[in-house]
Amino acid sequence: MATVRCRIRVLLALCGLIFAQPGQAEDSGGYATATRAEFVFACMATNGGTQEALQRCSCAIDVIASVLPYDKYEKAETVLRMRRSAGGYLGQEFRSAPANDIVRDLQEAQAEAEVRCF
Repeated sequence: MATVRCRIRVLLALCGLIFAQPGQAEDSGGYATATRAEFVFACMATNGGTQEALQRCSCAIDVIASVLPYDKYEKAETVLRMRRSAGGYLGQEFRSAPANDIVRDLQEAQAEAEVRCF
């Protein structure tokens, strides 16, 4: 009887170790927590940094995630960052028609978030 209890304790301890491993939570849209947090911090900074801004900005990233898959969000953010920082020929590549289409998808998702959350 004591060996059975000992085995159960060891099994429970091992299960606890397995489930206690840190992992990256992922929602249905594939947006990482850090990506969501970055968006909310930037949004709050431009909207007064209040509790109300926190609620609205959190709502906004949830709406964007429901409308736009993460890979498209990531591409659009990259295009926008490169437009701000890259010059010359490289910068021109991020101002082309295909790049504009990528950004348009994000802008449409942001507009939807604006309507629903602000």
